[in-house]
Amino acid sequence: MDLLLQYAWDIAIIAAFIFGIKAFRTPPDARTGNRMAAVALSAAFILLLSRHQLFKPETVLLALAIGAGGGWFWAMRVNMTQIPAMVAIQNGAGGCAAMLVSFVELTRAGMALGTMNQFFGAVGLIAGAVTFSGSMIAAGKLSGIVRGTPVYLPRHNHLLAGVCAAICLFGLWVGLFASTAMVFYSIMVVILALSLGIIFSIRIGGADMPVLISFLNATTGLAAAFCGMVVESRLLIACGAMVAASGYILTHKMCLAMNRDLKNVFLGRILPPKSPEKSETVQSQTPDTQAPDDSKVSDEVMDETPEEKPEEKLEEKAQDPFQLALEALSSAKSVIIIPGYGMALAQAQFNLVALGNRMEQLGKTVKYAIHPVAGRMPGHMNVLLAEADIDYDKLYDLDTINPEFSSTDVAMIVGACDVVNPAANIADNSPISGMPILNAQEARQVIICNLDTRPGYSGVDNPLYQQPGVILLLGNAKESIAKLIERLA
Repeated sequence: MDLLLQYAWDIAIIAAFIFGIKAFRTPPDARTGNRMAAVALSAAFILLLSRHQLFKPETVLLALAIGAGGGWFWAMRVNMTQIPAMVAIQNGAGGCAAMLVSFVELTRAGMALGTMNQFFGAVGLIAGAVTFSGSMIAAGKLSGIVRGTPVYLPRHNHLLAGVCAAICLFGLWVGLFASTAMVFYSIMVVILALSLGIIFSIRIGGADMPVLISFLNATTGLAAAFCGMVVESRLLIACGAMVAASGYILTHKMCLAMNRDLKNVFLGRILPPKSPEKSETVQSQTPDTQAPDDSKVSDEVMDETPEEKPEEKLEEKAQDPFQLALEALSSAKSVIIIPGYGMALAQAQFNLVALGNRMEQLGKTVKYAIHPVAGRMPGHMNVLLAEADIDYDKLYDLDTINPEFSSTDVAMIVGACDVVNPAANIADNSPISGMPILNAQEARQVIICNLDTRPGYSGVDNPLYQQPGVILLLGNAKESIAKLIERLA
């Protein structure tokens, strides 16, 4: 009867955890799902403690207080731009926990593990260490501490293969043979696995960062599941397996969104240096975005209207871009807003939603186009806009919104670059080549509300900035949008 009651509690906790994850699908239910998952995990923790005899409960309570207090302290002090890096750190902490538990169980003096437990402990040790170091590199890239562009070491693939081979050798010894040198071999496995995580993650560039984050999230779940096999915890196995499965599904979806093959993302490719010939080829293929030849234009102007054309050019230069943007928004009947990471940097989501609401009050149709990899982690833009209490029905994914750009009056880009970069469909051998983009350039009028015209996280120049008729509102997006709200009648 006691065993049946234990199974019943386990199933109830796992079901609550599953429904909590399911609720993450929509922003309105995400908070409820988060609370449900937190309650389920808290219940699992209490249940786990009740099933085992604690020799030093004060140590467990102290560790719990330190972990909970530290997590609360840092979570309350990060802003939305730091959330992706914080997620990576938390993900790495989960991998580190699995690594430490597996290490302790494998090396504990006098502890005789079963063959399967010992083998899974070695796998958990490797998966946890790789996840920890890989997540730290990802956090460094996301926070700007580590260079965001791919870093290639000499003979990178050979180095990666050599480390993997060494891990397999030492890992098999740890997983299959019990010996007095278990501590030494386990330490060697940890060092090699930590090195593997660094070598693996450091050459993945910023454009593929959402894929890396999703994959590392899955490996954390995998490490936790194997750790659960070592300590023989059904709840840890089930919860870890669910995290792993959902993470791998999300990784697949991120690859589809980027039009990437997972193998190419992880194995990497060394891109040839950009040559002048290639740049000329790209420009010749994009006549709409190519800057006109000043000498030819001057000759044509002098031949046709020697007096009127210079005055028109001076008048055009004198036009206020804010006035042009106001006129475009005032006369538009339909507007598509495209948010990006720059919106998070400027913390402009509240002003942006206020601007959208104001335009709707004026009778305009306003939609928000969300690229799957906009920002630095999956769902980053959804989280930001949900914070500003946006109606979820106004958010549209790439496949749904792209056909509407050609019939839209204004496409307003706020802090986005790579996800609207036409070079993805033109240039070869670049970090975003082949990536599906939001077709903002097809709208009748384009307003770009970015800090500057520098390339995005991928480092690829955006020819949309030079497209004739594009209105550039350069500067702090929060301030620029506030001015638009004040002047929009």
